[in-house]
Formats: sequence, C-alpha cells, structure tokens
Amino acid sequence: MTDSDQIFFAQNNINIDNVYKIVNDALINSDGGELFLELCQSESLLFDDNILKHVDLNTRKGFGLRSFCDDSVSFVCSSEISEKEISNAASIVKSSISLNKTNSISLKENTKSLYPAINPIKEMDLNAKIKLLNEVNEYIRSKNSNVKQVKITLSGEWQVVQIIKDSHRLSDIRPLVRFNVLVILEKNGRIERGSAGHGGRDSYSKFISENKWKEVADQALAQALINLEAMPTPAGEMTVVLGSGWPGILLHEAIGHGLEGDFNRKKVSAFSNSLGKQVAAKGITVVDDGTLPNLRGSISTDDEGTPSGYNVLIEDGILKGYMQDHMNAKLMGVNPTGNGRRESYKEVVMPRMTNTYMLPGTHKPEEIISSVKKGIYAVNFGGGQVDITSGKFVFSSSEAYLIENGKITQPVKGATLIGDGPTVLKKVSMIGNDLKLDPGVGTCSKDGQNVPVGVGQPTLKVDSITVGGTEV
Repeated sequence: MTDSDQIFFAQNNINIDNVYKIVNDALINSDGGELFLELCQSESLLFDDNILKHVDLNTRKGFGLRSFCDDSVSFVCSSEISEKEISNAASIVKSSISLNKTNSISLKENTKSLYPAINPIKEMDLNAKIKLLNEVNEYIRSKNSNVKQVKITLSGEWQVVQIIKDSHRLSDIRPLVRFNVLVILEKNGRIERGSAGHGGRDSYSKFISENKWKEVADQALAQALINLEAMPTPAGEMTVVLGSGWPGILLHEAIGHGLEGDFNRKKVSAFSNSLGKQVAAKGITVVDDGTLPNLRGSISTDDEGTPSGYNVLIEDGILKGYMQDHMNAKLMGVNPTGNGRRESYKEVVMPRMTNTYMLPGTHKPEEIISSVKKGIYAVNFGGGQVDITSGKFVFSSSEAYLIENGKITQPVKGATLIGDGPTVLKKVSMIGNDLKLDPGVGTCSKDGQNVPVGVGQPTLKVDSITVGGTEV
C-alpha cells in the first residue's frame, strides 16, 4: 500500500474498489472528469523588525469530483473523505451533467516522479527554523549600518494527491519550499529596497544551508545598495536589454497566459487563430516544460492525471500550439498537454503554465550589450499588469541600468516597460546563449487560483519599447 493509499483510503476505512465503481458510474456518460483527492500541509514563517511576526500552520484535506460534457462542468467538493460523501457527490455530478456522451480516456497507473517524496515541514523543528531566521536577520544588519528593515519569509508545503478516473489512478507527492529576503536601506533620507529568494520542490536543506542563505541575503542587500545610488530613468522609446532568468516573468505574463487553451478556445487571446503564423521574430522558441526535476513549476502529473510534458509553444517565431487541459483540448480537437492544474481540491481544473521559458540563441550577453548605443538593461522585475485580450502590459523593474555606447554605466530607478506581448516578440533582434531559469520563487494567479510556476530566458535585445521613467 502506497503512502497516498494509507492517507486517503486505509485511514478512512474506504474500499478502493468501491471508489472505482462510484467514480466510473459518475463519469460513464461524460466527456471526462476525475476524482481528485488531496492532503496538503503547509507552513509559513515571517521574521520582521527583529522579531518573529507570525507562524502559520495549515492542513487541508478533501476531494473534488468533476464531470464535463462539452463546455458544461459539474463539480462537487468536500472536506470529508468517505465512501458516503464521495457517493453523494457522484449522484450530484451525474444528475447535473448532460448524459449523451461516452468517456474513453484512460490513464497510466504510474508516472516518473520529478522530486523526492520528503515532507520538508518535518525536516526541521520549529525552534531550528526560528533560530535560522534570527541568524539571517543579524547577518544582514551586521553588513551595513544603513539597514532600516529586514523581512525574511520561509515557507514549506507537502501536498499528497491521488487522481482516479476510468478505473485507473495516479498519485503524486509534491514537496515545495521557498526562502525570501527583503532588505530596506535608509541613507540621507532616501529609502530603497532590494529582494532575493530561491526555492523548489525539494527539502529545506537544499536551500537554507549557511552558504545558500548567505548568498540570498547578500543578493538582497546588494540590490538595495545599487538602488540607493540609482539615478532617475530616462523616458521614451528606446532599446531595452532584458537580463536572463527572472525577467522571463514578462514572457510568462505578457505572452504565456495568451497561449493557454481556454483563452484561445474562447477567442479572447491576442494569439487566437494564429496557429502556424509568425507571431515572433525568427530564432524565438518558447516552451512550457513541467518535466524539469525539482523546479518550482514542475509536476510529475498534472491535476487531471496527465503526465507533465515538454510543450513547444512557439518555434522559430511560428506559433505551434497552446497549453491544454482535457476539456479545452477535447473541445479544440487536440491532445491534452499536462497543463491541467488547480490550487486545491476545492477548485476546478484550468489550463495553467508550469515552467515557461525561451530557448537560448547564439549571442554572448556582452555582445548584446555592446550593440546598444543608448538604452536600458533591466535585470530584475517587481510587479506588473497584463491584459490577456490585447497582450498589453506594464512592468516595473526592481533593478536596471543605463547602457551608453555599448557599456553598462549608471543604475537607474523607476524604469517601467510599457507595450504588448505580440509586438515585443517581433522586435527581439538578438537572443543570448545564456539561458537561465528563475531561482524558484514564482507564483501565478488566474481566476483566483494560485499555483507555483517557473520562468526563464536568455539575455534578449528588444529594439524598441516604451520606457516610462522619471526623466524625459
């Protein structure tokens, strides 16, 4: 008996064969659906202003039963896992969905796990975690006398899921950890900040050993110090070089969401009806890859039981496909891509990104910088806003520099990039050979559901983009 069998069936005195029969009966005349069982334990610690501000410890456990026919969805969830409750849910689902279709989808029994089954929350006791956060705080404050505030967060999650459908089932045990540092400096009345973090699907020890947490702390402090010296950003149309790694968040937001299947089925995406067409400059290839071991956005199987995949979305500038869950894939006449995700058993599945990134090109980063007479080099980004229908975006950089005569010169503050995804894709003229994935801190929100994701890209040169700044 597997760990997930023990959690969901043995502990609740449930007969697995009976559950198979209940689920099969509920789904037999539908286009698809599944029983999704979940146990999730999570913790979050916040250390701020020299004290431990709060510790959140949460556990959720329950199931969601979904059936769909065409684009009609019937969904019931409950925090009580029992044969009676699952049977009641099945009766509701079956009675509320159109009964004129047959389900022929079959799942594999097993899929390769991309991460250890370890529960990071149990790896260290609470006192050890508090001691660590205090050490990080003292370390940062000892490095610079201008430190005004240090905020440190440590979070861990252990999610166990099992998906049952068509007399088959898949289970997945998903660890997830994240460590973040925010440093605020004050000098001569000027206040600036810097932040850094990392994480992934692994144990705490992979991310908070002394050399690892010091690296993150140093990065946050360094960014704050740079911003203390930053000059106002010039505004207007100019060349922008996007750094490798986390700047891929712009790719995720301004382009990735527009390549999700539901938006394109409903024809509300800037990329609707563009399959096979040139949507980006030649040389640009964008993929969504949920198969990378231990990354924050990776999933061994999606939340419908489809193994995660390596999906080419744009190849050499040509739109090749969208990210799909089962329902939208069926309605669009294509195969699901392993992108059916949900925040918890309480939510319905929708197409979501995993790790979305651009493949590398041939140019060295220094070659890209040297090609720019005057422009902005954006290394890190904070918040942003995107309109999926038009692809228009506004993104604020958290670390940026002026490029003058092919050299990085002065750090600048307040650089905001304004444009739209499809246009920017066509203005990329140089692609670096330095693909880098983000350090493992991304969370994506869609229709009120948050899921962990990864982003990445090589250094990119965008020939022209509107920069909102504080100097004209």
